[in-house]
Amino acid sequence: MKTLSDQAIGTAHGKIILIGEHSVVYNNPAIALPFPAAHVEVTIEAIQGHSQIRSNYYEGSISDAPVSLNNLIKTIEVICEDLGYEPSGMQISISSLIPAERGMGSSAAVASALVRALFNFFEHPLEYDVLLHYIGISEKIAHGNPSGLDARVTSGNQPLFYMKSKLPERFDLHLTGYLIAADTGLKGQTREAVQDVADLLKKSRRKTKHLLSSLGKLTYQAKEAIEQDNITDLGKILSKAHHHLSDLTVSNEKLDRLVQVALEQGALGAKLTGSGRGGCMIALAKTFDQAKHIANELMKNGAVETWVHSLGADTNE
Repeated sequence: MKTLSDQAIGTAHGKIILIGEHSVVYNNPAIALPFPAAHVEVTIEAIQGHSQIRSNYYEGSISDAPVSLNNLIKTIEVICEDLGYEPSGMQISISSLIPAERGMGSSAAVASALVRALFNFFEHPLEYDVLLHYIGISEKIAHGNPSGLDARVTSGNQPLFYMKSKLPERFDLHLTGYLIAADTGLKGQTREAVQDVADLLKKSRRKTKHLLSSLGKLTYQAKEAIEQDNITDLGKILSKAHHHLSDLTVSNEKLDRLVQVALEQGALGAKLTGSGRGGCMIALAKTFDQAKHIANELMKNGAVETWVHSLGADTNE
């Protein structure tokens, strides 16, 4: 029997599309990285009466929660039903450092942490495919037809090499250097950007197909650079990818400015990440001090938040 002092915790982290956004829609590869620098923690405590939620967006009874939390409420209800418990008697606290609608996998990460916390609370073992199943329930409500990429990356510890027509391939990341991510403060415009690329393909088919194909080739090159621990080449590849994405009209003035600032301050490469037209950009640096300097300069030039993440080998932070 649970007591009021019982507590369970579930965690997850953000994700970064390193390269391949937009071209992945046309069956080219993409690489996504786990991003522990931005993380989520869900804590569940036993209470008397109706279940409550505490988050940055809402605090109150689950029964009165806004429509924007329907994906989480449904996930809670389905898990409780499947495990044979009433969805009551829980204080669910959600603490997330992942900004919403920035292409960093916020909704999938929150769902992942919530599922883990619920299974811990009910002291029930959780297999990875079961975790993905319940994240999928949440993501379908939140996004309609998710690829499953966010679910896998926010709940896993390895990068994914991903193509629509194939199962995701996990690979090791032992890259000497640091990844800087910066938030523009603007919501990404996924639907508009994807539609505009589709329209561009109709209007200028040869040029657009070339850009998409080139992004695919750059993604293969990026994977090779990672496997060879060659962050210098990887930086050059990322910068080329940004130029292609800009030509596809999915960048904007603020993203271009932050990319330029990062390069002027010594970044090995920089690009937008995610759908574009807002959201975040990323940059690479060899050392932690260089990465912090670049992050500080990005903040001075309009970024609203930055994160620095070790890519594997140089961890003297």
